[in-house]
Amino acid sequence: MDLIQIMVLSLVQGLTEFLPISSSAHLILVPIVTGWQDQGLAFDVAVHIGTLSAVVLYFRAELSSMWRDWLGSMTGNGLQGDARLAWGVLLGTIPVGLAGLLFKDTIETQLRGPEVIAWATIGFGILLGLSDWTARQKRSEHEIRWLDVLVIGIAQAIALIPGTSRSGITMTAGLFMGFTREAAARFSFLLSIPVIVLAGGLEALDLIESRQTVDWMALILGVVLSGVSAFVVIHFFLQALKRIGMWPFVLYRLVLGGFLLILVY
Repeated sequence: MDLIQIMVLSLVQGLTEFLPISSSAHLILVPIVTGWQDQGLAFDVAVHIGTLSAVVLYFRAELSSMWRDWLGSMTGNGLQGDARLAWGVLLGTIPVGLAGLLFKDTIETQLRGPEVIAWATIGFGILLGLSDWTARQKRSEHEIRWLDVLVIGIAQAIALIPGTSRSGITMTAGLFMGFTREAAARFSFLLSIPVIVLAGGLEALDLIESRQTVDWMALILGVVLSGVSAFVVIHFFLQALKRIGMWPFVLYRLVLGGFLLILVY
């Protein structure tokens, strides 16, 4: 990988991981458009570490509170403070974990084509717009219910289809369930932490088994660039969300999906 490829792929991962526009779709499509060879497992692990570091750093205060109250719930204190939110993140991860184990081969071999990405980008983009248009926006993530966890968890499992966008579909589900835009986004970002850990862990295991040669400078640059760009995106997205809503991302998805269909057909 040359420097330009490292920078582009790192920034694409960092900029798209937490926006409702599908990072996996962009990482699949960039090499197709540019003609670059696949970036390899080691680089995928590196950019996942970068984005994980960004979200953990940004939500460090909330995560500390959730950890403390979750431990308290395990020792008989009940669902006090942020314990319910912590349990929501843990339980909401189960559906995507099971789906990933059961359908990993199908997803990687049959659902990574530009046509699937195009239709998923358009279809789930329209659904995102519908959820934003009809949203009641009454509750914060601290008022999460077990039904919310189930619905958002199942939605996250569907995001294994490339082009869906994990953040996009979980925000969509959150809005349909009555969360405010900010609450839907914040819960989506917190929910990303165990998912990124799981995805990065599986890729790391595959990397160990493959015994690929590692370009450490490329990996370090990938971690730094993806992490910094992801942190900036989280910060400004949450600040702007109340003003701009989801429609700019819906329109982007429709344009991107239409462009992909033109390429396919």
